[in-house]
Amino acid sequence: METSAGFSRLTEGVRRWVWKQGWPSLREIQEMALLPVLDGKEDVILSAATAGGKTEAAFLPACTRMAESSLPGTAILYVSPLKALINDQARRLESLCGSVGFPVTPWHGDAPDGGKNALRKNPRGVLLITPESLESLLMNSPSWCGEAFTGLVNVIVDEFHAFLGTERGCQLQSLLRRTEFLIGRTVPRIALSATLGEMEKAASALRPEKTLPCRILVSEGKGSELLLQVRGYRTPRADKGVRPGLPDELVQDAYRLLRGDSHLLFTNSRSRTEELAAALSALCDRNFVPNEFFPHHGSLAPDLRRSLEERLQKKDLPTTAVCTSTLELGIDIGSVASIGQVGEPGSASGLRQRLGRSGRRGAPAVLRVFVEEDETGPDSHPADALRLSLVQTAAVLSLLLRKWREPPREGLYHLSTLVQQTLSVIAQYGGVRADQLWTLLCGTGPFRAVGKKDYGDFLRGLGEKHALSQLG
Repeated sequence: METSAGFSRLTEGVRRWVWKQGWPSLREIQEMALLPVLDGKEDVILSAATAGGKTEAAFLPACTRMAESSLPGTAILYVSPLKALINDQARRLESLCGSVGFPVTPWHGDAPDGGKNALRKNPRGVLLITPESLESLLMNSPSWCGEAFTGLVNVIVDEFHAFLGTERGCQLQSLLRRTEFLIGRTVPRIALSATLGEMEKAASALRPEKTLPCRILVSEGKGSELLLQVRGYRTPRADKGVRPGLPDELVQDAYRLLRGDSHLLFTNSRSRTEELAAALSALCDRNFVPNEFFPHHGSLAPDLRRSLEERLQKKDLPTTAVCTSTLELGIDIGSVASIGQVGEPGSASGLRQRLGRSGRRGAPAVLRVFVEEDETGPDSHPADALRLSLVQTAAVLSLLLRKWREPPREGLYHLSTLVQQTLSVIAQYGGVRADQLWTLLCGTGPFRAVGKKDYGDFLRGLGEKHALSQLG
C-alpha cells in the first residue's frame, strides 16, 4: 500500500487495520483528512460522495488521537440523526476501534442496556448517540457526563446536512456548546456529509461561536453516468376529503421495472410507503411469485427494519425497499441497481443523497421518477391544470444536473427550540441565573439573534405561562 506523511503518523494499530483491509491506497478524502484531524487545532468538514470513505476519513485519525490520549473517559462522541445509522456504524467501527483497544457503544432508545451499563461503570472509547439521547444524559446524569466527557478528543457529526437550518440542528448546536461548557474546554468537531452547499455557511453552522477555525475538505470524485427516466400518472379522482389511491399503472410499472434486482423506491410519506409496499406485495401474490417489496420507515418495529437492511446487505435475494428518508442517509446497504422516487422530489440535495446509493464501481447511476398528478375535471382548481408536481420535478432535476445544492438557512430564531433548551438547562443544573442562561444559550451559543432584553421578555413570558418560576 502507498503511504504518506499523514499515514505514517497514524498509530500502529490503526495502520495494521488499514493493511488488513487490503486497500491499495487511501481514498482522496481520507488522505486529505489525516493531518488536519491529527493536529486537532481546528474543526473539519468532510464532503464526499455517498460511499466515498468519509467515515474512515474521520475515524482513522480520530482513533489515533484516542489511542495517544492520556485523558480518562470517553474519547470520541459521534452524533447521528438516525438510530439505524448508529447501529450500522457500530458494526462497521467495531474492528477499527478494537484495533487500538477501545469499545464502541451505541446509545439510543433501542440500544441494548448491556453496553450502556458497561459504559456507565467505565466510560471509555467511542459513544454513538442521537441528539435526543445526548440531551437526556445531560439532563439526567450531568455529573456522570462531566466525568465521562472530560477526555473527549473529537466530536463527529454524521450526515451533517440533515441538521442544517432545522430546529433539531439548533438543538444539536446547543447540546455541543453545553457539553464543552460542562467539561470546561473546546473539543474539535468533524462534520460528514455528501450534500452540502455554500460551505462557509456550513462551517458557521458547525460552530456558531467560532472559537476554532474550520477546515473545509471536499472530494468531488469522478462521478458516474446518470440514466434518468420520468414517468407521469393521473391519480384517480376521489370523493372530497378522501385521499386518492395509487394509480394502478404506477404500481404495474414499478413491479415490472424493479422486480428481479435490488432497488430503493422512495416516497414522500409513511402512509404512501405502506400503501405502495402493500400494493406491490399483493401483486406478487397474484402472480404467484415470491415477494420482493418491503416497507422501511421510522415507525416500523426495529426488528423489521434491521431484517430488511440485512437482506439488502447480503444481496442473495432480489429486494426492493419502499422507503422514506430513513434509507437516504448513510446506512451501509451497498449499491443498488436503481433509485426510484414516487412523487415530486423535495430538494436537489436530498435527491442527490438518494442517488448516491446507485452507480457505484463504474456502473451508471439509474434514477426513475414516478410523478402523480390529480385527474382534472370541470370543477378542478385552475392550478391542477398546471401540473405543478411535474413542474417541481423538472426544476429539481435541472438543479441536480447542474450540481446545485440548497444552502443552509440562516437568520432563524428557532424560539421553540430556545424554550426547550432553556428548560433543559434549568433541569440539568436544578436552577440557573437569567444572565447565565443568556450567556450559555445566546451569548456564546446558537441563539445569537436573541439579545439580552428580548431574552428577559422571553423568560418573563415563560413565567407567566407557569413554565418556570423565579426564586426570591
